[in-house]
Amino acid sequence: ALAPGRRAYVVDDLLATGGTARAAGKLVELIGGTVAGIGFVIELEALGGRRKLVEYPVYSVLQYG
Repeated sequence: ALAPGRRAYVVDDLLATGGTARAAGKLVELIGGTVAGIGFVIELEALGGRRKLVEYPVYSVLQYG
C-alpha cells in the first residue's frame, strides 16, 4: 500500500499509447502520493504515449520508432 505523502515510481513493460501508465500515475496522486517517475522496458515511439505523460519524468530502456 502507498501512504499519502509518499513517492512512488511506476514501472511497466511497454509504453504504447500511455493510457495505462497515466491511469497508474493518477491513482498514485488520488491517494495523496507523488509520482517520482514512470519507467518502461520498451517504448513504441510512433504511438506517442510519452505525450500523455508530460507531467511525469519518463524513462525507457529501449525505444522503437
